[in-house]
Amino acid sequence: MDFIKQRRERFVTEPYFKWFTGFQVESIDLWSRTLPANGTAEEKQATAAFLRADARFELLLLRYSAGESIEPMRAEMDEIVADYEQAAKWQRQVFGRPDWPAFRLGELAEYERAMQLIGLCFLLHRKDLLARIAALHDPAYRGQDTLYEDLLDYALDGRLDVDEWFHESYIDCINSMYGDSDEESVADLDTYLEQWYSSMSDVSWYDSHLNLSEGWGLYFGYWAIEAAAIAFILELDDTTLRRHSVYPKDLVDFARSFKPDRAVLRDAGDARAGTPDGSGAG
Repeated sequence: MDFIKQRRERFVTEPYFKWFTGFQVESIDLWSRTLPANGTAEEKQATAAFLRADARFELLLLRYSAGESIEPMRAEMDEIVADYEQAAKWQRQVFGRPDWPAFRLGELAEYERAMQLIGLCFLLHRKDLLARIAALHDPAYRGQDTLYEDLLDYALDGRLDVDEWFHESYIDCINSMYGDSDEESVADLDTYLEQWYSSMSDVSWYDSHLNLSEGWGLYFGYWAIEAAAIAFILELDDTTLRRHSVYPKDLVDFARSFKPDRAVLRDAGDARAGTPDGSGAG
């Protein structure tokens, strides 16, 4: 298929995609086998895990930007979450803090990554991973951010109702979840998407599409995934939102049309039929 026609974002070029894909694959392999030269043993383990996790996450978004199939991304989420878990584990030892999170939600770049990760769990139908993501952040941030709590509340019991947030730029995204009507929620998301990119001006990847030379590698796509997750969760008519280039409409379409694999359903049904309580035990 023609790359230009296939791509979902107009900035990604085929040469850059091939180079950066290869670079990230090599990075994942490298930091799975070796550790950085500097730092304590714990610091080396934490850095390697973060490098693997970030490479996996950015590669997933790059492949989405380039128009690749969405289905394989569901399985890729397992390794992304596992590597962030490893990174947090080792950082907790580095700082002597059992509550140290995978992402510091007070930092915009890390908050955005956390919201994207949570949003992808909904859009890729991997809500089974949300409890693990929450466990990475709850010790430090439970009950401190409305968007964090409200998104998790759609999948996990016992979340808290709070009226505070870390980043003012997310207020329209938050308001969309409290609209008096679907139209009001869509209008809030529309406003959010309109300003989303400019609100990220302090993040390292901002304007990275202006330099797609090999060796730079900061660009992997601009996507307001949390907005798409809300549109999916609230079952909104997102027709007007699709005009925004940062709205990942194909992820919403995938989420809405997703059907669990029939073989998985059949196996689950067989297991439930094994005993009256569904344990399948003999």
